[in-house]
Amino acid sequence: MSDIRFGKRNRLKSVSLPAEIMIHLLVGGFAILCILPFIFVIIISFSSEESIRLIGYSFKPLGWSTAAYKFVFDMGTQLWISYFNSFFISVTGTVISLIMCVLYAYALFRPDFKYRRFFTFFVFFTMLFGGGLAPTYMVCRQLLGLSDNYAAMIVPALVNPFFVIIMRTFLKSSVPMELIEAASIDGSGEYNTLLRIILPISKPGIATVALLTVINYWNDWFLAMLYVREPKLYPLQYLLMKAQNQADFLIKNSSVIGVEATKLLRDLPGTSLRMSLVVFIVLPIACAYPFFQRYIISGLTIGSVKG
Repeated sequence: MSDIRFGKRNRLKSVSLPAEIMIHLLVGGFAILCILPFIFVIIISFSSEESIRLIGYSFKPLGWSTAAYKFVFDMGTQLWISYFNSFFISVTGTVISLIMCVLYAYALFRPDFKYRRFFTFFVFFTMLFGGGLAPTYMVCRQLLGLSDNYAAMIVPALVNPFFVIIMRTFLKSSVPMELIEAASIDGSGEYNTLLRIILPISKPGIATVALLTVINYWNDWFLAMLYVREPKLYPLQYLLMKAQNQADFLIKNSSVIGVEATKLLRDLPGTSLRMSLVVFIVLPIACAYPFFQRYIISGLTIGSVKG
């Protein structure tokens, strides 16, 4: 009887070859649709401005041009300095932010922590109400001295309340309290339990929060605009934003500069420059994502299979 049921279950799970081919085609088509916008952005970044003016965005432009990339590379060493700044800020900020997030979330996760309710309300309250730009600027610049240094672009974004809540929820759903109690009976201290027991189990949640934190730091330009005046400290996003603003200003005011300047600025990249900046910004994150992917997938599947 069990063999009959097993055979029926296998027949229900089996898929015919035509259906399997159709499923693969659908999944492959969906994957192509996902990467198609980025391919389109790359094509537009290599399109000439004249082609964009005449026919708009197209997969087959009237003319190709590398003017947008030449405009960016004309920044010289400043471009690579800004690349280094963004990498340094993103890596350093992510490591410190993860340490603070995990420690805070672990305290909120432990039901035997006396002040758990107060600190949970404290972190949740900051998600609803902020101090405002002016008080934040005064505290960071005058009280903490965050001006023209890397700390000015790292410290204000160290603690993200939303990521703390995500990490706490992940710990509650994936770490059984019996494991912590067993470790305590064996004489394990709090830090030893956290480092040797909790963290290995929590790799998917940590990787997910790490990816989100890296993206936040990598895409941030607002803190640099507020607290940084030295070009040698510019992150990549702020440098590219300034380049875009300069190009837009020259194009919009070309008519009042003079006839000769108007001819030179007519082919200055505008839309194609925006798309090339997207390529410069997205490419490193796209290369880093595969390293986090397996942890994120394993985090999504936690709890889907019961032993």
